[in-house]
Amino acid sequence: MINKRLLIKNILAHHDENSFYDKKRQLNLHTKEGKAKFLKHICALSNSNPSNNSYIVVGVEDETNEIVGDDFFDDSRIQNLVNAFLENPPKIQYENVPFPNLPKDKVVGLVTIKPKSKNSYFKKGIHTIEANTYFVRKGSNTSPTTEKIPYSKQNVETVISIENSSRNSIEHTLESVLDFINNRHKDLPSKYKVFKELFVVCWAGNKKKVRDKVYYSRVDIELVNEQVKLFYSALDEVSIDYDDSTFSITEYISLGLNDKTSYYPFEKVTLSFFDNGYYKMNSEMLFEPPQYNRKMLHHIYNSNLVIIGKLQKGLPLQDSEKRDLENLPHIMMICYLNGFDEAKQKLIDSKPYLKLLENPLIYVSFKEVMRILRKMKYD
Repeated sequence: MINKRLLIKNILAHHDENSFYDKKRQLNLHTKEGKAKFLKHICALSNSNPSNNSYIVVGVEDETNEIVGDDFFDDSRIQNLVNAFLENPPKIQYENVPFPNLPKDKVVGLVTIKPKSKNSYFKKGIHTIEANTYFVRKGSNTSPTTEKIPYSKQNVETVISIENSSRNSIEHTLESVLDFINNRHKDLPSKYKVFKELFVVCWAGNKKKVRDKVYYSRVDIELVNEQVKLFYSALDEVSIDYDDSTFSITEYISLGLNDKTSYYPFEKVTLSFFDNGYYKMNSEMLFEPPQYNRKMLHHIYNSNLVIIGKLQKGLPLQDSEKRDLENLPHIMMICYLNGFDEAKQKLIDSKPYLKLLENPLIYVSFKEVMRILRKMKYD
């Protein structure tokens, strides 16, 4: 069983960017350009490593190799993006790996690209990449080509050696459980459970009851033996259920227009553990967007556009607009889900202005909303 934190350390410590791994400061999947860059590297690494895993490490400074972290990214549908644009798409996995020196809301992202014998290429264009384009990795450079890439085993021994040196141990697991409970979450109720004598899940959060339903807020959940963060949210609520073989997380989002007490089930993620040391994760989308009176919503939408316009022009807000600003990201999401198609892009355009606000929770709310919208659909 591979300890993903050790794996990242071993990759960064011993290797510059090369034909089996790339590093990024952050991913940007809000734009077509950002999606195109991500897909290009997936395509190139897959084609250059048909016999071994290849990796992208997210949250690392390019020049200094400093681990600075990135936002938690729990998009189980990132595979759908790859499948939508690549022919012969590789299987990929995005995991969030906590590091002791990072804040609780920051992780290092690890993209694992599974080996695949057939070449991947773009079956349709995106941004400046044309259909039928192949990409290949040569050293640290990703290059386009219109020809198939010869089969290669150039990195097999190196990658196997790195992965073998990153195996987990009882010591690592025990230290991680103690660190989770006693250091990183000493201000929150914490629990752990061992599954099949091999897997250790830790979770922390505040329990609360809303309308006879128990939720956990400020939730952090980790599969400790692999050093993988399964869930993190500063705002949304989850319910947790488990038995001897499974651990389930059901996420709820609050979408009231005038308050945040209307909760809607969003997604259920279930980990199933097996006696042979294998586990699988299944995601089920549960969300059905609430529908509101369109005339009323149109008025609210226009009021929020006025606020965004004032932020962009640097104009002062009235007291009522300052109060409305706290709910702006969620209101714009409700508008988008009710047929106001431009609301999503308007919200994305407001990002730099929301980031500069004195109240940091508004920008946190923006990131949560974008995470929800991203998980619903890639287009």
